[in-house]
Amino acid sequence: MVNYKHLRYFWIVAREGGIARASERLNLTPQTISGQLSLLEEHLGVDLFIRVGRNLELTETGRLVLSYADEIFSLGGELEEMIHQLPEGRPQLFRVGVVDVLPKSIAHRILKPALQMPEPVRMICREASLDTLLAELAVHRLDLVLADRPIPSTVSARGFSHKLGECAISFFATEKLEKILKGDFPRCLDGAPLLLPGSGTQLRSGIDRWLDKHRIHPRTIAEFDDSALMKAFGQEGAGIFIAPAVIEAEVEWQYQVTAIGRTDEVKERFYAISVERRVTHPVVAAVMEEARELLFAEE
Repeated sequence: MVNYKHLRYFWIVAREGGIARASERLNLTPQTISGQLSLLEEHLGVDLFIRVGRNLELTETGRLVLSYADEIFSLGGELEEMIHQLPEGRPQLFRVGVVDVLPKSIAHRILKPALQMPEPVRMICREASLDTLLAELAVHRLDLVLADRPIPSTVSARGFSHKLGECAISFFATEKLEKILKGDFPRCLDGAPLLLPGSGTQLRSGIDRWLDKHRIHPRTIAEFDDSALMKAFGQEGAGIFIAPAVIEAEVEWQYQVTAIGRTDEVKERFYAISVERRVTHPVVAAVMEEARELLFAEE
């Protein structure tokens, strides 16, 4: 990689027309500047100047390097000017990724405190698979990832999983569907139409084990990676669906359904994944603290 200090010395020498004038501007000895130029030429493997009499002239390659240096240091000057002109109350940027299988209502509840900070915050929210979001987190394109599981042991991406909490799951049905169910919960699920999370998720694995344990055999109507889509079908009466018990009242009100039962033998777990073991980003810290103390405090 180019040493930008050496490049800057070259840039000033070229613009000032020689080492002597550049040394006056930089308040350095000509010998120091000459040494820095030699190191840059050695690194690039080309001559940037040729001596014509007592003067230095740029080589063809030197003129090409100068054009890049002009752009680099011009942009640097614009950056400094922009930073100095920004208002003191500019919003703090908070970039968060939400794993696509995470219930949107839960994600909203977790992230809501970010927009209630004393200082203004601009939130950029991305939704994708866990692998995709962890890759973006690793190169600092995200400040936080919300997920339903910690970083898998098979993933080499650097990061730290912070458990926010866990909760039981509730089962919901429309009034019409509830009336035709037979028996008490959970026996009423036997033979009943059921909408399930997509296979391969930890939640789905937990539900399958729970159904097998209790020898319950529902009719699986559909499987969804998107929990919001599953709720929409459930609202129309296509089948019984599940949601985190912590938002039970919200789901009943929003989708006009009834919670017919819940089980704490199956848990939904929620994690915040960051590149820091000890979180220092103020918005990330606030989001995690409120989720632990309020959202999952009773679970």
